[in-house]
Amino acid sequence: MLDVVIRGGDVVDGTGAARRRADVGIQGDRVVAIGDVPGEAARVIDATGRVVTPGFIDVHTHFDAQVFWDGDLTPSPLHGVTTALAGNCGFTIAPLSGKAADGDYLMRMLARVEGMPLDALRVGVPWNWRSTAEYFDQIDGNLGINAGFMSGHSAIRRVVMGEEAVGRAATDDELDGMRRLLRDAYEAGALGFSSSWSRTHNDADGNMVPSRYATRDEVLELCRVTGEFPGTSLEFIPSVGPAFEPWAVDIMADMSATAQRPLNWNVLTVSVANRPASERKLEASDAARARGGRVVALLVPMTIGTRLCFASGFVLDAIPGWEQAMLLPRDEKLALFADPSARKELDELAQRPENTMRMMSTWSNHVIFDVVAPENEQYRGRKVGDIAREEGREAWDVLCDIALVDDLLTSFGTVPPEESREDWQARIEVARDRRTVIGASDAGAHLDLLATFNYATVMLEQAVRRHQVVSLEEAVHLLTARQAELYGLRQRGRVAEGWYADLVVLDPTTVGTKAVGMRYDLPQQAGRLYAEASGVDHVLVNGTPVVAEGRLTGSRTGTLLRSGRDTTTASLD
Repeated sequence: MLDVVIRGGDVVDGTGAARRRADVGIQGDRVVAIGDVPGEAARVIDATGRVVTPGFIDVHTHFDAQVFWDGDLTPSPLHGVTTALAGNCGFTIAPLSGKAADGDYLMRMLARVEGMPLDALRVGVPWNWRSTAEYFDQIDGNLGINAGFMSGHSAIRRVVMGEEAVGRAATDDELDGMRRLLRDAYEAGALGFSSSWSRTHNDADGNMVPSRYATRDEVLELCRVTGEFPGTSLEFIPSVGPAFEPWAVDIMADMSATAQRPLNWNVLTVSVANRPASERKLEASDAARARGGRVVALLVPMTIGTRLCFASGFVLDAIPGWEQAMLLPRDEKLALFADPSARKELDELAQRPENTMRMMSTWSNHVIFDVVAPENEQYRGRKVGDIAREEGREAWDVLCDIALVDDLLTSFGTVPPEESREDWQARIEVARDRRTVIGASDAGAHLDLLATFNYATVMLEQAVRRHQVVSLEEAVHLLTARQAELYGLRQRGRVAEGWYADLVVLDPTTVGTKAVGMRYDLPQQAGRLYAEASGVDHVLVNGTPVVAEGRLTGSRTGTLLRSGRDTTTASLD
């Protein structure tokens, strides 16, 4: 008798082939039969009127800390994600030196660059390991979905160089120490090496993050170590902007060629308006190919709407003169916003011509997304400018006063314009390009700022159902097999006999995302943006339902993916 049979659905197998009516039989963690599967099973899932697809693979997350307080890695599985890759951008939490100051540095850095609440990191993560192997030992067996982890440059550099990881180049001995730590991480099963030279990545003290102080030779030497181990990859953030400077193209091409491993860079956004600029960025892939490497752009398949919050201050701290204010402890920051003169000074700084983010500082255009205090419920969903006109006050004062009542936890921002069919058409055309791969959810990071963890259901809802610019079969291929191929994931990303039973049963007529809102369920009651899905009925990870009838089951059947064992070296073609 089989463990599970998914009966009566249409199989969309991830290859892009047309759907076909078939049952799916599962024994243990594998698909063992596809077609007419008669007989009894311990569990039967009725998929009549539904499609059965491979689980979606999210290659850019920051679940490294969240796994300790939320092994389900929510809300990703609710949106059909069965495999997530973390440890990106160089920002891992292993290895550690054993010195309290170094663990504290990583916590504050993550709070600054990845928008993770500092109190949640301090209380919700044990910080009691030294090596990557010890970190893996703590999380293995507590995963609701499959998860693999890169080895982060900034963490390695901090262990070897301590406080001097920021401020100078490494010596030869220090580079040897980094090589040893990276090899140790690969021996433990790390999936690759991640790093960042992005100008937006600065630590809590206002310095560049450690990886940004690395020389070109240091980066390439660590890539060379990566090439010693099978089934490994590279991830890098070069810069943010409409175009790459020549150095960004050069370093990515040389990283991939040196390691003989594919490299993906974060992040590419595509619309009709920026299509020419996007195409120019993809030329970095052509340069890498000419040098014997492979560089792939990480494409986010939706508009990124930004939600701001004075409590975290992320993005707002990029306003010239605001950085120190946004780094203040909560009690001091509350006092600052309650002081009329200090508040006025902040606004004056935001309105100066040299503020390149002045559009963000047009406070009247902001919408109040989420509030905490009952007396602020009247403002939820309303535009600050409209409230200000009604109350006869300045928009800046209105926003500050609402935030003060909420202990600065008010979520606000501008509503992105609705995307057109032409925008989605442009995006899908770029997604078909082998120089791109869909991902960039940032799940586990920027918890009160971004809600892109639902990119798969947004894409199915908008590109497939609403605008019909891509078939469901092709969309599933772009969300599954392409990612598995890039990272060399063994027997994942397709519905096939003998492959792992990472499966989604969804309703093609209703699949989509529900509304995004704040949920205060992190350690220390910190908040995060959260949304459930519609039309995602069942999600199975290694043959066991982790979502049933749209609800989490609490099963922990995810595999801690380890390089070499669970991955093979990906092609550079």
